[in-house]
Amino acid sequence: MKIYFASDFHLGIPDHASSLRREKLLAKWLDEIKADATEIFLMGDVFDFWFEYKTVVPRGFTRFFGKLAELTDQGIPIHLFRGNHDIWAFDYFAQEIGVELEREFRIREWNGKKFFLSHGDGLGPGDHGYKLLKRVFEFKPNQWLFRWLHPDIGTRLALYFSRRSRYANEARDAYAEQHSGIDLTKERLFTFAQKTLEEQPDINYFIFGHRHVPADIKLNETSRFINLGDWITNFSYAVFDGNDLTMMTYRNGCAEPIKETVTNTLK
Repeated sequence: MKIYFASDFHLGIPDHASSLRREKLLAKWLDEIKADATEIFLMGDVFDFWFEYKTVVPRGFTRFFGKLAELTDQGIPIHLFRGNHDIWAFDYFAQEIGVELEREFRIREWNGKKFFLSHGDGLGPGDHGYKLLKRVFEFKPNQWLFRWLHPDIGTRLALYFSRRSRYANEARDAYAEQHSGIDLTKERLFTFAQKTLEEQPDINYFIFGHRHVPADIKLNETSRFINLGDWITNFSYAVFDGNDLTMMTYRNGCAEPIKETVTNTLK
């Protein structure tokens, strides 16, 4: 039994050529893991922007969609969590590809190990601006109004703002990493995991995306905080073999254990 978890592919940025290279690598990874995958979880922000029109499918991602359909046709369950960049995913993936769309967090159990699964956006204390914005995006009349924009206009407009935000965040994160290091234990998701563990002490793994930093941090002797990283710079994922969970990378098209995650820098 192997359960795979990956997140934050952000297909579509920063340009078509580099996105296509990542998509091909992702399809290659999916093709390799289908041999032993019992279940696959794509934990959000698969696309940098996604909106489902009633009759139009956004251009691109053909290899990725085809590989997902191939795996679900073979009976491998695939779950796709909505992230903050693909919040406007609705029923296309279930109806056309056989992928189960997850709109909220899930708690699953395998072989006596309990997992808390979520993309991670909006969890934890604070971040009220984003939480308000998320409610605006999820307001159905707003979705209806956006749908009336021509797909070329709507997609280009959304990608314009998305890219500006992404580049700003990458620059800020690079500066923070270079000058002060990374300490996820002081961030919202880690605080959320600690608080949830007080109420549900039987959870063994908290698995999130969103933060783009591969992390494996012990919460206590039986519970771990896992951040999956991304497929922009880290090409990281996690695999559970029924007994333990391992952080891996597919950066060079070959699966290798991650030798060093952010946990090694924490005291």
